[in-house]
Amino acid sequence: MRIYLIRHGRQNSPLCNVNVPLSDAGRRQAELLGERLKKESIDAVWSSDLIRACETADIINEKLHVPRIIREGLREISFGDLEGLSDDVIMERYADFFAARASMKEDLPYPGGENAADVIRRAVPVMDEIAKSGAETVAVVTHGGVIRSLVTHYLHMDGAYVPLLAKHLENCGITEFYYQESDGEMLLNRFNDFAHLMDEPELLRGGWGEKK
Repeated sequence: MRIYLIRHGRQNSPLCNVNVPLSDAGRRQAELLGERLKKESIDAVWSSDLIRACETADIINEKLHVPRIIREGLREISFGDLEGLSDDVIMERYADFFAARASMKEDLPYPGGENAADVIRRAVPVMDEIAKSGAETVAVVTHGGVIRSLVTHYLHMDGAYVPLLAKHLENCGITEFYYQESDGEMLLNRFNDFAHLMDEPELLRGGWGEKK
């Protein structure tokens, strides 16, 4: 079974983890991804319940016409006290936290929020549900913090190393896992594949700020 983890399209706000729709660029990213996925025999489209993920999934599914399934467990990591703030304010108020997090000595939770272990506890049961769904290929529209946390989990990395992946996830990029039913293993096949966006470079971020 193939599971495509997809980061939602670009959202219509620069503030941290606000629940807003996609921007025009985000909708275009989702349209291009949908065109690509038409060739992949997708059986279902799953997503988190946040607006940017649902909208991305719905745009993709306009090309696919397959069942849509929504799960709260796929929500973005909770940034706690950082949510609703701009990058400048966050770095001014929480510089010490980000310095400690960058040391990768422990899986630090965001102030008042979650860490990778918290995300894994709620996202892995959804992945297990998908694996048992009987589908062959599934698209899962979720969030950067979820994808990075799941990658560390399935590669048996400590959650403290999530920052290593922080600047390498494009909106509407594909990270593919292969679920091996014989032993229940999730195997990483590719990470952050955004070939479908390459002809429109204005859609690429050229690096990803964590708090989007």
